[in-house]
Amino acid sequence: MMSSGSRPSPRVRRNRFIAAVIGMVLVAIVVIWAILAFTPSADSASPSASPSATPTSTPRPAPTATPTPTPVETFDKSARSIDDPDSIWVVVDKLRPLNPADYEPSDLVVVPVPHTWEPLMRAEAADAVVKMFQAASAEAGLSLASNSAYRSYEAQERIYDNDDELTARPGFSEHQTGLTIDIGPESGNCSLAVCFADTPEGQWLRDNAHRFGFLLRYPADKAQVTGYQFEPWHFRYIGTDLSNEMHEKGITTLEEFFGLPAAPNYA
Repeated sequence: MMSSGSRPSPRVRRNRFIAAVIGMVLVAIVVIWAILAFTPSADSASPSASPSATPTSTPRPAPTATPTPTPVETFDKSARSIDDPDSIWVVVDKLRPLNPADYEPSDLVVVPVPHTWEPLMRAEAADAVVKMFQAASAEAGLSLASNSAYRSYEAQERIYDNDDELTARPGFSEHQTGLTIDIGPESGNCSLAVCFADTPEGQWLRDNAHRFGFLLRYPADKAQVTGYQFEPWHFRYIGTDLSNEMHEKGITTLEEFFGLPAAPNYA
């Protein structure tokens, strides 16, 4: 047994040293754990980083509907006069007589096509008739003929029979403009008759006359607009710019195209 004044043995001193080191390590571990446990992390310190927060999307304005573009009128309806008898757009009906009433075109020529009576028309219209007759022959093997073309005021006086649905009064006839032609088959079948509409010639003209500047002037469903019964043989020259425009838009009378009053009766 060791006395109180004796020194510990080397073994005892080593064991004490090891125990002291272990104690210090344990204390260090406890201190480090306490620091980590009670120090808030960067994520938990930031309110915006809360895992329970629901992301809020930025509201977007509702898409604006694209307005339907307004059709732009590109055809110039004022390019030619509808009042001047020398204009190829002149509109003649029961409310719109020629002015002067005894008007006579200055450029009438003979139209070199098969005919019942020798046809006269204004030069531009005559050229178009020739081209149209040639196309009917070349494209469809059809032979067309003129039954009537220009008629003077005096000639219309002789023809007028007081039937306002079938014949125009003198001074009110499109034939007097030199721009109109009555067409039938060269055979004479259904000439100047409603049945012409059902012939190959009548059907070809109905479908193709606009290509050459002509308008079927008195269609079957527009008697209350034009003032005349259906005349599938009566074609009026208006020029290809206007005839094609009317064809594309499906407008069949000059009155409707130019916004004029219907003319079922004389004023």
